[in-house]
Amino acid sequence: MTFHSVLVRTPKESAYIESQEAPDSFRDLNLDQVVETITADWQEYRLAPFYHAPLHNLDAIAYRQEVMRDLQDGPTMQAIRAFSEAMRSMREGLAQAETFHYYEHTQQRCFLRAVEIYCAAVESLFADLSAHFLVSYALTALRQYLGEYIASPAFRQLIAEAAQLTADLAAIRYSVLLREGSVTVRRTDTEIDYSAAVEAIFEKFRRGVATSYWLDKQKWKGMNHVEAQIQQRVALLFPEAFARLPSFFAAHAEYADRTLLRFDREVQFYVSYLTYVQKLRGRGLAFSQPVLSQSSKEIRASKVFDIALAGKLLDTKTNVVTNDFFLKGHERIFVVSGANQGGKTTFARTFGQMHYLAALGCPVPGEDAHLFLFDRLFTHFERKEDIRNLRGKLQDDLVRIHHILDNASPQSLIVMNEIFASTTLLDALYLGMKILAKISALDVLAVCVTFLDELASFNEKTVSVVSIVDPANPAIRTYKLERKPADGLAYAMAIAQKYRVTYDSLKERIPS
Repeated sequence: MTFHSVLVRTPKESAYIESQEAPDSFRDLNLDQVVETITADWQEYRLAPFYHAPLHNLDAIAYRQEVMRDLQDGPTMQAIRAFSEAMRSMREGLAQAETFHYYEHTQQRCFLRAVEIYCAAVESLFADLSAHFLVSYALTALRQYLGEYIASPAFRQLIAEAAQLTADLAAIRYSVLLREGSVTVRRTDTEIDYSAAVEAIFEKFRRGVATSYWLDKQKWKGMNHVEAQIQQRVALLFPEAFARLPSFFAAHAEYADRTLLRFDREVQFYVSYLTYVQKLRGRGLAFSQPVLSQSSKEIRASKVFDIALAGKLLDTKTNVVTNDFFLKGHERIFVVSGANQGGKTTFARTFGQMHYLAALGCPVPGEDAHLFLFDRLFTHFERKEDIRNLRGKLQDDLVRIHHILDNASPQSLIVMNEIFASTTLLDALYLGMKILAKISALDVLAVCVTFLDELASFNEKTVSVVSIVDPANPAIRTYKLERKPADGLAYAMAIAQKYRVTYDSLKERIPS
């Protein structure tokens, strides 16, 4: 069992992930907002590239899903968090050491402390992982790697040298004599330590446990020139211990194992995502590990929701509306119609988000999710006209859709939102029919949000989904979507009532 990465099995796959930029569909699906929110507290780890590289192999996705399951166990997650916190302290110590380049001994002592933190963190992580049952290949292999690394002669020597040097420095005792205009540093070999005697005298006055006013984790802000000269003179008084600091610094400059440093960064992909998921679960929203297929296009999921929208509503009392969807048999295309602002675009984004997150190996919003593993995910959402390309809106839509259809395969996913809204009804219907015919011929899974009800019954591969309004008041949106034939009546009635052009409103407004 070999361990390379907690994200992928091979170095080649790691190089691929690091080279990826945000996909074109990222902004349309609002995944850019999701990733920005998820990684906000993990900026130092540069996690964005991990979210830009969906996987295309079921085994690779299963590799991550197993880790997600392990880390949803409380003690295992706590062990990872403790390790990460220790590694963060180590990096802070090394950064502090860099600020003391004028004070050689101080810099080397900070380095020694960073080494001690690292060694303790590695040993604690191994002990914690050994105490828990793990199902994932990645964390099981990591545990074995840690065991071999900790037992290696190089690591044992590092621990032994650091411990001995620390003990020798801690054993140093000196006194500082302050006179007007001078500071004298000397050994304290002949002086008596009166602290024990003072404590014994005042012990009889003790009444219960006294309140402690010590400040924990107080950060050292540096040295002034007097402190630096005191340290130099202490080093002259105790040359043996201080003489070993430079050699330790030089011998162990690259003390941290690169594989473990990479693990510390990569595991934050899981920690950051599961932390975000836990917040949404706290609002009663469901997440599940999806079942993926590269052959079956019969997909289904229940209680799904837009993860970006849900994140925005976290700090409000607004409930997140969930929906269900499924495709069976020869069905391939959701044609979504209904009232404006009724949740159509949200449904389209949800469909794309779920498939994308599933391809990252992440739990997806919803329950009982059976999804399709795509090769490429294409989106077409409305964009503002760009005068630099010298194209009108309709021409720009056609160019973009032509690019999608030229590059899509039967394994692709397509999400289109309100296509051809800038042209006439007849032209939009004609072009929409042509595009659906092409998508249908490719046998692609797709979502098409449209104001053209005629597209909803294009052929046997299309499924009509309608955003529902309140039956008692068509102007009120429920944000629920149902599989039903598109008729546009509810939407038309809502508009007519809004602008007071219903039969009853017109009779009131027109004098008899």
